[in-house]
Amino acid sequence: MALLTALLDANILYPAGLRDVLLRLADQYLYAPLWSADIHAEWIRSVLADRPDLTEGMLERTRMVMDRHFPEAVVTDYTSRAAGLDLPDPDDIHVLAAAIEGRADVIVTRNLRDFPADRLAPHGLTAQHPDAFIAGLFDADPEAVLSAVRSHRAALRNPPRTANEYLAALERLGLVQTVSLVRPHQDSF
Repeated sequence: MALLTALLDANILYPAGLRDVLLRLADQYLYAPLWSADIHAEWIRSVLADRPDLTEGMLERTRMVMDRHFPEAVVTDYTSRAAGLDLPDPDDIHVLAAAIEGRADVIVTRNLRDFPADRLAPHGLTAQHPDAFIAGLFDADPEAVLSAVRSHRAALRNPPRTANEYLAALERLGLVQTVSLVRPHQDSF
């Protein structure tokens, strides 16, 4: 069976907690992540706008770690694909172009209305909210998802979080369905 390939939109790479969960799921080989330089630039701009206490250098280090850890995730040479693509928000065309060039199966985004099914279907793509995406991964391999969740929670040290605090943080990230799936297993993490 071929590994599912998912292009992660900028609004998935920021907030950091959502990015970290999704990258830990990729580390479990539940899917292959994709992104582009433009997507990196977009999430970095958003973080800097919201967090003046952070520097571009700090965020560039995060980008470099991501690119080094998942070298096959970086989609290049996609800009020529943008010609003729049409989306409700023209600023998202680079995302669709990168997904097509990277041969993604799905675009994971919190802005589903910007990626209508009728515009994605001709390219063999769908768009999914991260909660639905993770729930689908859970259905396919619950133990691998729970392993990623355990790993993510264990990495949170400043401050450390109880299982209930961790699940509440995931809910605040919009992962309500995901939390309902993993909550029965919270004693294991």
